Amino acid sequence: MALEAIVAVYADWGIGLKGTQPVVLKADRKHFREVTGGDAVIVGRRTMEDFPGGKPLKGRHNIVVTRQPLAIEGAQVVHSTEEALDAAAEQGRCLVIGGASVYEQFFPWLEKIHITKIDLTPESDRWFPDLDAEADWVCTQQGPWQEEGGIRYCFCTYERQKKTAE
Repeated sequence: MALEAIVAVYADWGIGLKGTQPVVLKADRKHFREVTGGDAVIVGRRTMEDFPGGKPLKGRHNIVVTRQPLAIEGAQVVHSTEEALDAAAEQGRCLVIGGASVYEQFFPWLEKIHITKIDLTPESDRWFPDLDAEADWVCTQQGPWQEEGGIRYCFCTYERQKKTAE
C-alpha cells in the first residue's frame, strides 16, 4: 500500500525539539488542515498529545500508533506497523503525520510527501530525511516562497521515483 506524509521542516531538515515544533506558522497549519482534512492519518501517541487538547484531530480517521495498552476516544489504536498498515488499507487516503519515529517507521511505504520548507534553523533534536539528498525522491511541485512574521516558507511535494528494471 502506498502512503503519503506531511511534515514541516527547517532549513537543516529539523522537525522538532522536545516533542513539539519550535516554530509554527499559521499558513502551515492551514495547509495541513487542507491536505489532511477528511482523510485518515497515522500519528504517534506522543505527537497526538501535542495536539490541541491532546485529542485526535477532528474530521479525520486517526490511527494512533502506541506500545501502550490504551483506548483513545475518537481514534483507532494500533500497536505495530502491520496493524497500522492494515488499518490504513481500509481507508481511502492515509497520511503519516509524525512524530519522528513514526515517520521513520513508515518511510519505506511512503510514495508522496508534502513538505513545508521553513527557511529558519531553530534548535532541533529530531530530523526528517533530507529528500533533496535522497536519490529516489524528487521534488515534483514547489510553490513560491512566501513570508509570515518575517519567516520565509514554501510548500513542496516530493514523490518517490519508481525503480525501473534494467
